[in-house]
Amino acid sequence: MPFTPVIGVLAYILSPSRDEVLLVHRIARPGDAHFGKYNGLGGKLEPGEDVVSGLRRELREEASIEATGVRLRGTVSWPGFGAGGEDWLGFVFVVDAFSGVVPDRNEEGPLTWVPLARLADLPMWEGDRHFLPLVFDDAVGQFHGVLPYEDGRPVSWDVTILP
Repeated sequence: MPFTPVIGVLAYILSPSRDEVLLVHRIARPGDAHFGKYNGLGGKLEPGEDVVSGLRRELREEASIEATGVRLRGTVSWPGFGAGGEDWLGFVFVVDAFSGVVPDRNEEGPLTWVPLARLADLPMWEGDRHFLPLVFDDAVGQFHGVLPYEDGRPVSWDVTILP
C-alpha cells in the first residue's frame, strides 16, 4: 500500500539571544488532540505550497511574524499519529530570524518564550523528546526519523543523522 501521509511543517523559532524558543501552549480548545501540550508552530501544507511557503504562511497565521532566517533541521515520519490513525510526514525547521511582533496568544493558546534548558520540563508529546535535542544540536547537519504511534503513544524511534 502506498504511503500517503498528511504533510506538515513544524517550526521552532529562536529568540534573538538564541537561548529561548517560541512555543504555543495548546490550552484554548479542550477537544484539541494536543490539549495541554507545548508545541512548535506549524501545520498542514495546502495544495500548491512548497514546505517553506507553507511554513511562512503558518508563522504569519499563528505568530504574526515573517520568517527571514529558515533552516531545515530534518524530517519526521509519524505513522499512525493522527487522531484517526493518519500518517504524518513533517518537515522540521529552526527559524533563526524573523520580523514582526509576536502576540501574547493565538487561537490555540498562549505563545511563550521558553528557555531551551527548560524544554525537557514541559508537557509535550512523548515522541517530541526523541527529536527535539537534534533540532537544537548544531553538530547535527540534518536528521530524518521515523516515529510510529499506536493509541496516541510512540512505539519506536529510528533516525538517520547526516553530518
